[in-house]
Amino acid sequence: MIIDFHTHSFPDRIAGSTVRKLSGLSHTVPFTDGTEGAIRQGNTACGIDAAVVLPVATSPQQVEKINAFAAEKNRDWRRTGILSFAAAHPDDPDYARELTACAERGFPGIKIHPVYQNADLDDIRYLRILYRAAELGLAVVTHSGLDVGYPGAQRCTPQMIRNVIREVGGLTMIAAHMGGWKNWDEVPELLADTGVYLDTSFSTGAMHPLDDGHYRPEELQMLDAEKFMSLVEAFGAERILFGTDRPWSDPAECLAFIRALPLAEKDKAAILGGNAERVLGLQL
Repeated sequence: MIIDFHTHSFPDRIAGSTVRKLSGLSHTVPFTDGTEGAIRQGNTACGIDAAVVLPVATSPQQVEKINAFAAEKNRDWRRTGILSFAAAHPDDPDYARELTACAERGFPGIKIHPVYQNADLDDIRYLRILYRAAELGLAVVTHSGLDVGYPGAQRCTPQMIRNVIREVGGLTMIAAHMGGWKNWDEVPELLADTGVYLDTSFSTGAMHPLDDGHYRPEELQMLDAEKFMSLVEAFGAERILFGTDRPWSDPAECLAFIRALPLAEKDKAAILGGNAERVLGLQL
């Protein structure tokens, strides 16, 4: 069973313009058009059984609409192979009501993005959301580390994640991008003893840049197999979740990276899907 725990899609009418905008900000090549259909096609082509969509609300006014749309899509997820998390925003005045509604609708968790939402992860506005998510049994996926589209923005460092876990008990948290994009040297020391999960999205191999000369060659490198394995050893294979960050990575390339690692087959199976089944509470 293979589950891609970290993907993004947008409604068909805005997918093209959204992906073009984000591609320009990040100076990276998108691998799909950003639609749900493209995720389904990629799943079929690569043998991925299910994909988790992680919607990001960039304003509090978007939250209710995004979640209503996602809830409707989730009704058919066993047929489509696409299961969506809910969105949350730190400035949503109705966050408690919305999170309760998310739990009642059967969402497995929520996605937050401190860089896009312009708030530090350990800000009280997020902490109140995380307390309520923990009470409701909702998992939380957070963007972690730097963001390729916003150079220098420090909104979710490994230290901030540690602060949150120390503050909020009983929280299932997944720190995307292997715990902190381009902050990877800090991740083992600060997070290995916390119970936080890491997802592999947009962290392995090298970035695929636009042909605009924006990046120096050394800036494109992400985690190689040796550095990735050091994180697996620190956290244990049981706390690593396979993710692609589609449309920003090639799923075939991401799968090949995991399959080539010097890991036992049971550990590869856990990373590629077994751990996600457990976190999501699924019987696929």
